[in-house]
Amino acid sequence: MTTKYTPEHVWLSTEGKAPLTAGSVVTVGITQHAQDTLGDIVFVELPEPGKTFAAKDVAGVVESVKAAADVYMPVTGEIVEVNEALRSDPALANSDPLGAGWFFKVKVSEGADREDLMDESAYAGFAANA
Repeated sequence: MTTKYTPEHVWLSTEGKAPLTAGSVVTVGITQHAQDTLGDIVFVELPEPGKTFAAKDVAGVVESVKAAADVYMPVTGEIVEVNEALRSDPALANSDPLGAGWFFKVKVSEGADREDLMDESAYAGFAANA
């Protein structure tokens, strides 16, 4: 699995070592840093499958006991699946933000690459200064 991170504190991962190319499907969620900043998550608003978003568009909302935050699309693409378990149990985003607390899956569109995607070590440095 290859995982990348955005400056908006969203992660995306591809199965295996597949590159981020048109037609690939990536799983998307919020980072541990975002979860730590928000605190106890009590509600998530997920996008509708079939809807297309551009990179950096708001695709969802997460609400915690502290604040609400937008969930930004990490790449341009079409929502192909949402995590229904997260909708019924938003605390999954607290207990396992990089696993069972994923938000949605995206079929990547042509030209969806973002130059600001970071690997784990680059994101750790970025988040430490955020």
